[in-house]
Amino acid sequence: MVLTPIFLGILFSLSLNLWLCEAASVIILDQEEVPYVKTSDTKAKLEDAILQGRVKQVARSCKELHEKYQVYDDGLYYLNSSRGVLYQTFCDMTTAGGGWTLVASVHENNMYGKCTLGDRWSNQQGSDPNRPDGEGTWANTVTFGTAESSTSDDYKNPGYYDIAAQDVSVWHVPNNIDLEQWSASSILRYHTENHFLNLYGGNLFYLFKKFPVRFGLGTCLTDNGPAIPIVYDTGNVDYNKNLYGPNSRQIFTPGFIAFRVFNTERAAMAFCSGVKPTACHTEHFCIGGGGQLAIY
Repeated sequence: MVLTPIFLGILFSLSLNLWLCEAASVIILDQEEVPYVKTSDTKAKLEDAILQGRVKQVARSCKELHEKYQVYDDGLYYLNSSRGVLYQTFCDMTTAGGGWTLVASVHENNMYGKCTLGDRWSNQQGSDPNRPDGEGTWANTVTFGTAESSTSDDYKNPGYYDIAAQDVSVWHVPNNIDLEQWSASSILRYHTENHFLNLYGGNLFYLFKKFPVRFGLGTCLTDNGPAIPIVYDTGNVDYNKNLYGPNSRQIFTPGFIAFRVFNTERAAMAFCSGVKPTACHTEHFCIGGGGQLAIY
């Protein structure tokens, strides 16, 4: 992928953390609640209770955790999917009233690589016309990584495809930052608030089922997916715009998150962070992709 030097130095040296607004669980055990896992003793207690079959009830939404159980602290929580898969992730109880859960992070481990090992959100086997979907990560149920290390590696948990959500939040966090510092260290944070996911199946998994990230499936601008207005939590329109190179600034409008866009060569990119394309050279400022990248 061809990227401007400014874009390389700022955005792709970061991890993008993706959040859904509806996303956590409180575990109910025999008359006691263990909603927040902070110490090894609490974690061991919960795991022991699971092994003994004492888990009686779960709440699958951060909003429910926030409103019903009065849990207001940001931090790591155990969640439970609709299929009974227990996992741990980070819950943001602060932004826009709280109720956001980390479901994925897109981490760049090699700025000079083009679809190389570790590029789970595009293709780890190079540009390959025989794999137009690449890894297919945007629209499959494969999970990887851990929440705690999501600024050091890619991350995706069952909440990505399991949660019925309404909105999305994105944080741009420098690599290798401890989770306690994610919010303060973010160079850009924003969220949607128009409940757009209600129109596309309730989460990113179903949105990308409707708008597959696949080479040659459409043409630029005409067949792009939705572009949703955003509200900035860190940064603003001008700051967002200036994160990109001078040429790129001429071909997008800041203040949006755009999904599944095509470039001139009909290569698909998953989303454009904080901007909406107005021309076709989307490879310079959008991320994620399929298995074939015809970019010159």
